[in-house]
Parts: sequence; structure tokens; C-alpha cells
Amino acid sequence: MRAVWPDEAPTTLPGAAYPDWDAIYADNVGRIYRLMFAKVGNRPDAEDLTSQVFLAAYGPLRATAGVGQVRAYLTATARTVLAEHWRRTLGHQVTEIDLETTDLEDYAGPAAADETVNGPAQQRAARILRALPERQRQILVLRFLRGYSIRQAATELGVSIANAKVLQHRALRAAAGLDKDGKEGEAS
Repeated sequence: MRAVWPDEAPTTLPGAAYPDWDAIYADNVGRIYRLMFAKVGNRPDAEDLTSQVFLAAYGPLRATAGVGQVRAYLTATARTVLAEHWRRTLGHQVTEIDLETTDLEDYAGPAAADETVNGPAQQRAARILRALPERQRQILVLRFLRGYSIRQAATELGVSIANAKVLQHRALRAAAGLDKDGKEGEAS
């Protein structure tokens, strides 16, 4: 079996069943990887999380299930694996980031008070973000708090992808300097 690439149509009918586990993997690995990459934004984590999804699904998933059932099960498993990843990474579980209901501006707003964020790590992050210049704050909020890809962040900011990468690099350097110094002085 071969993997289905993004520009190709699926090779199986939605009501059909897969012949074996290799067919399940080949037909779904690209989709699950793209989902993970969109959520975490880097290749190594996306690859690790994709493999975790298939390892978690291998035992309980019936190879005789229909294509739609398999895809739904893998998507649910991906959501669980991603939630566990965010829990380990951020210290709390994130199962979905809905920008309509989640107000992430509190982390970046100049008027945000430290009392609005819960722990010392969140307070430190809020303090560092407030100390950064507006454009650097914007790129970090878009990339790391809102989970935008570099392309999405560049579009949002109205700059080229290369410019967004440079802006992000400078913002991270400035934030690291502020965190190291432990002060809210000017960032370059």
C-alpha cells in the first residue's frame, strides 16, 4: 500500500472497509500528520504525535471497521494524544483552541494585570509579553498562544513569511533576554 498525498483523492470509498492495518496506516498517516503539524507547528513533534496516535489505535481499532469509522476513531485518538501533549507541555490540558470563545489577549495586553493569570509561569509570560514592543508581542501571541502557522501569522501581520520568521526570532531573543534579566526594561 502507498500513502495518499494531499493533492490526491482517497483511494477507498467511504463505506468500504480496509483490507488490513497497513492499508489503514497508508490511507490515514498523511491526514493525521497534517492535523498534528497544524496544531504543534513543528515537524519533530508532529511526527512523534502521529506515531503515538497509531500506536494508541493499534490495539483497540478493529481493522474490519468501515473507512468512516476508522477515520473518526483516529481523529478522536489524535485529539486525545494532542491533549496529553499540551498537558505535558503547558502544564494543563488543551483539547481545542477556539478563538471565538477563548480570550488570549489577556496574555498580551499592556493593561493586563498579573492577578488575571493563575500561576507564576503565566505571570512571568504576561510580564515578558507586556515588556516587548507591539510587533514582537503580536508575533509571539499569534504563533505560540493562538497556534498560528508562520504563514498564517505573516498574513495576519501583513508581512512576508521571511519577515515573520525574522520578527519571531528577534522577539524570542528579546523575550529570553527579558526573562534572563528578570526585568521589564526595553527589548530590542
